[in-house]
Amino acid sequence: MASRLMSLRHALQNVTKQNKFLEWSKSFSATALKEKVLNVPPTIVTELDSGLKVATEDTKGPTATVGLWIDAGSRWETEETNGVAHFLEHMAFKGTEKRSQLDLEMEIENMGAHLNAYTSREQTVFYAKCLKEDIPKAVEILADIIGNSKLGEAEIERERGVILREMQEVETNLQEVVFDYLHLTAYQETPLGRTILGPTKNIKSISRKDLVDYVSLFYKPSRMILCGAGGVNHDELVKLGNQYLNLPPANMDHPLARQLEVKPCRYTGSEIRHRDDMIPFCHTAIALEGCGWNNADNIPLMIASTIIGAWDRTQGIGSLNASAIARAGAEGKALSYQAFNTCYKDTGLWGIYFICERNTVEFFCEAITSEFRRLCTSINVADVERGKNLLKTSMLLQLDGTTPICEDIGRQMLCYNRRIPYHELEARIDKVTVNDVQEVLQSYVYDQCPVMAGVGPTEDLMDYETLRSKMTWLPF
Repeated sequence: MASRLMSLRHALQNVTKQNKFLEWSKSFSATALKEKVLNVPPTIVTELDSGLKVATEDTKGPTATVGLWIDAGSRWETEETNGVAHFLEHMAFKGTEKRSQLDLEMEIENMGAHLNAYTSREQTVFYAKCLKEDIPKAVEILADIIGNSKLGEAEIERERGVILREMQEVETNLQEVVFDYLHLTAYQETPLGRTILGPTKNIKSISRKDLVDYVSLFYKPSRMILCGAGGVNHDELVKLGNQYLNLPPANMDHPLARQLEVKPCRYTGSEIRHRDDMIPFCHTAIALEGCGWNNADNIPLMIASTIIGAWDRTQGIGSLNASAIARAGAEGKALSYQAFNTCYKDTGLWGIYFICERNTVEFFCEAITSEFRRLCTSINVADVERGKNLLKTSMLLQLDGTTPICEDIGRQMLCYNRRIPYHELEARIDKVTVNDVQEVLQSYVYDQCPVMAGVGPTEDLMDYETLRSKMTWLPF
């Protein structure tokens, strides 16, 4: 009898819960519920009077990443000042007017925070990862670094040696070397063709005035995004931005103010080879001109790049891979490869980087160009659906943690002037059809002039004329 009463009681409780859930559900329209799901958590953006934009995503976590994304990089340097942006990144941690280098390091260490920076061709970034209660201190430190770096002569001289050693380390990373060569040949005699670190002669000659001039032109609120992700309150970050980053605007009468303009970088189909038979494998990149961030063709190009994908011998399943290039690699024609789609404001490079033994490099080039032609002329629905699914998955996996989210916010704010929500990106990807991908590849890849950069034993690397001829089907 007791067990029956208990069962009846549980049944009544379940009915009551279901009724309460139905009443709660009716209080929300389907549209309102969908909006809540799609925009959790939202990215909130505020533009301050100074021109500084503040963008945050509050995930209610115990930690946060806050940082400054600056619309400045090696693209805005001259041939004589190439390397200044990266040099400034190093100098930012060498002390300010109110903090010595030791004070800065101790303050960050005592907070248990992590401070970092990096420079690219179009962006310079300074960010801190910390506990959410330490956000005000982290923002104050970042603002101090940006606005009050001492740029002492002694520190500058010491840092020259550090950067020169860093350049030596980069030269041992053959992938970095290949991509520098690829930009050099693709964008000859233009800012995008220069390296981020700059040439050795510039590092040895950059002066304090060069650094001060660059800061006075580019480290300005109108070119900055203050980003936060994690346990970040948007209104509080806006107050901190107003308090610490109320910097003066750029002086447009400055003799170097013309550098603020984005100058188009001409693409040239060409090749560059650095033959060194002492290197055991040939490291090569083959690419074509892609499009800028805001171009609608970018999504189909990203899908096509994802279809090609990446592979290396450690995976051991190349012969069963959906990618024809991976299957060619599994046949012993390559050690590894990875497709890439590198975008800038108005141009880009779409292609593949691979590593081969010297006696198989030409065969693998043949496999690559054959796959390029197939994608341009006879790509199928299965390929595109696989590429779309892989692209959506990789986008989500890249947003694991407050720092990747903060980086995504900053990059998108500089590229698109807004943070594109994932559901919008997903909808754009889902909308792409087989015809869309094929038409875009016909425009950017088929019968177009490629660029190629090779380092190592390049003697058997396919010559440029042959490579160019294989970008189309030749009638016989």
